[in-house]
Amino acid sequence: MEPTGNDVAGLIARSSPATRRRDAEMLTALMQDISGREPATWGTIIGFGSCHYRYPTGTEGDTALLAFSPRKASTTIYLLDGTAAHADALAQLGPHTTAVSCVYIKDLEQVDLDVLRGILERSLAWVESGGGPAMGLTVTD
Repeated sequence: MEPTGNDVAGLIARSSPATRRRDAEMLTALMQDISGREPATWGTIIGFGSCHYRYPTGTEGDTALLAFSPRKASTTIYLLDGTAAHADALAQLGPHTTAVSCVYIKDLEQVDLDVLRGILERSLAWVESGGGPAMGLTVTD
């Protein structure tokens, strides 16, 4: 995956329902503050920074350091270190669901933003430290 160069504000403006737009604006500001990087579109994903990964199997590619997508059903937050690494914090987050590397939030105003900030900061630190031997992450910006 790579940045598509589309307009971030346009992607947010086209998001629906209105809750998703509001949450996208809040997450953009939060992730920009945490990462110190400008937002960029990666298709329908808004990402901050970039890194290259290489699995032991040889599979490799590029992705954002922190990212989310304002999907219609819920906002998807992507965690490269996986949700299991944040189980204790996620238990304190508020209403959400998870998958292996995704946190799904329907309304950001219903979750604890301090808890979310901590999760994002720890995930970014993990990525910037190389992500462990199984990932082989290299920050590229």
